[in-house]
Amino acid sequence: MKKSIKVMSFIMAAAMVMVGFSACGNEGSTSSTAADTSKAPASSAASTADGSGAASGDKIKVSCITMDSIDEHWLKLQAGAQAAADKANVDIRFDAPASKIDATQQASLVENAINDKVDGIMLAALDQTALSNVVDKAHEAGIKVVLVDSGVETKNWDAFYSTDNAKAAQQAADKMAELVGEKGTIGVVNAQAGAGTTQIREQSFMQQIADKYPDMKCLDAVYTDGDKQKALAAANDLMNGYSDLVGIYGCNEGATVGVGQAIEQAGKQDAISVVGFDFSKDVETMIESGAIKATMVQNPKVMGQKGVEAIVKLMNGETIPEEEREVDTGVTVTTKENLEQVVADQSY
Repeated sequence: MKKSIKVMSFIMAAAMVMVGFSACGNEGSTSSTAADTSKAPASSAASTADGSGAASGDKIKVSCITMDSIDEHWLKLQAGAQAAADKANVDIRFDAPASKIDATQQASLVENAINDKVDGIMLAALDQTALSNVVDKAHEAGIKVVLVDSGVETKNWDAFYSTDNAKAAQQAADKMAELVGEKGTIGVVNAQAGAGTTQIREQSFMQQIADKYPDMKCLDAVYTDGDKQKALAAANDLMNGYSDLVGIYGCNEGATVGVGQAIEQAGKQDAISVVGFDFSKDVETMIESGAIKATMVQNPKVMGQKGVEAIVKLMNGETIPEEEREVDTGVTVTTKENLEQVVADQSY
């Protein structure tokens, strides 16, 4: 009898142990399932917040197409765009034509982006007329189009971030007048004939001189495709052809550097004042040497940053108010006096 009681006690104890193990196992399984379930919504929420715009986690795809991939202006714009893309988890690629005068190839790059079904295109148009058609096509395909630096004739774009080139050119004219004592002949060396931005810089500079400084005159602009060697040759022609030349205005970085090099080689830093547009290491060096007296420094990093941010905003269903569709990203009149601060601001 005692033996039977002991056996029964042993069986009951074993059963209780098994029940305990089973309960522990179920708790672990339930906890694991809850943890897995909690991860999915968190991942989807993060995708929406970081700019992917889709619960599936797909990244927004952006194509940034500039005028070239060499000038520091465009490298700075790319740096600003890349920083914004990294922050928002955006997949961005950069393209530019092999030649900074090839608007046809640039239009083909836009066509490629349309065919690749990107979500957004950032474009710095080489030619305001030649690129209008492909901008219309991108708009019709439902792609967000943001212009940076340079515009197009069509209005089928979502936002435009650039320098107020007319205002900046007027400031350049005023600085030139100050440097030459408001009298004398001024040469103008431009980049591409069809680029909207440089055309505005040329025309507004000349108009400001004509309106405000009766003892100054501007010669017809010389076009050098933004090529430094061509600009150098153009500056030499101006110096050899006009004995009363007191200043030369360069409408972009390539023109400014080429003109500065010509002045430096001729040893005429004190006789001919150079006022230019844009900023690079070459421009910095020649401001220090006195070959370039002043340059209008833009904010390309801001253009790139705001361009990406605008596309992310639009892809997430937000709208850009009409008064914010076209934004002036500012300019600094840079001379030897404020050069150090500008160098710090322009680093990338």
